[in-house]
Amino acid sequence: MAGVGVLWTGSRHRIRAMRNFRLKPGLKRAELSGFKLPLGVDRLDVPAPVQGYTLEFTPGEDGTPDTYAYQLVVSHERVQGVVRDLFRLLPSEVSPVVEIGSVDAYRSIDVYVSVEPLSIDDFLAVWDAFEPILLEEVSIGAGVTSEEPYLEVFIDAWKSITVHCPTELRSEVEAILDRHQLQQVEETWPEVGIDEFDPPYRMREILLIEDEHSPDLDEFLLQLRSEWGLELNVNRDSNLDDAGRELGHTLWHAIAMAEPTDQDAAAGAYITVWATASSLEEAEGMVESVVESNGSALPPQHCWSGKAEPWCEPRFQSGVESLCFSPTEAAKSSRRA
Repeated sequence: MAGVGVLWTGSRHRIRAMRNFRLKPGLKRAELSGFKLPLGVDRLDVPAPVQGYTLEFTPGEDGTPDTYAYQLVVSHERVQGVVRDLFRLLPSEVSPVVEIGSVDAYRSIDVYVSVEPLSIDDFLAVWDAFEPILLEEVSIGAGVTSEEPYLEVFIDAWKSITVHCPTELRSEVEAILDRHQLQQVEETWPEVGIDEFDPPYRMREILLIEDEHSPDLDEFLLQLRSEWGLELNVNRDSNLDDAGRELGHTLWHAIAMAEPTDQDAAAGAYITVWATASSLEEAEGMVESVVESNGSALPPQHCWSGKAEPWCEPRFQSGVESLCFSPTEAAKSSRRA
């Protein structure tokens, strides 16, 4: 195939040809006594929550301000309106953050943070484009923080809303909550009784996947990373699990979204590489070397394609804007060995 040109994630780039992510038609929304849930929840066998918010005061330390933490729970049809009004409190520069369920054998959640602040307009433009999925997919949480003033608005995987704000913003936050008829409550989701159900919930995929070329959740994350300039929030020079234990050399999975150097749009590609490395920095260096060499293979001791075909598959027709590195489900057996 034609050689590929690659643009890296060292600075923010925009994907020129955004793919069309579509929700599966005909999904029936689950409810708990009238409390509507995101489409990613197929079943939930727990009592319905109380709509409202809990409030906790956190005193500042080491120069940080005193803050209030709000935990909001509202029926799904109300989430968008509340979040949009809270976004109005954000300043001109913000930093997006995304959390997604990890397929790493030793990490439950992958956290991605922006490398550089974005303008609020750039953040909202991407949020507008992806909001239907962000508010329905229950493996992803997303939000935004700012420094001046300090403020965080985050929608978790279950679409509860967290707000952290300094004490001087309390009245503005609560004015928004009052407009949405939300009051402080002792408890939102019931703590008592949930453990009686095993398992208490069942999730489902919400993206329409018609064939192997359809954009999936992995590509959705790649798009978010490129548009918001996100990087995996791990130490790039080591390989630690959630408990801080050093794992040494493990199997890593990398996907590059590439465009052809001859401008033939039909020759665009996903480049998939498996590599053994002791850190994200080492894995990234190996993959960069391979991609820049126009498709030459990694040495056998550093790469496993898992199949006989070339590791570079011509199945994606958009331009390269990022490289995504994260240990995958296939790495679990390797890490345990």
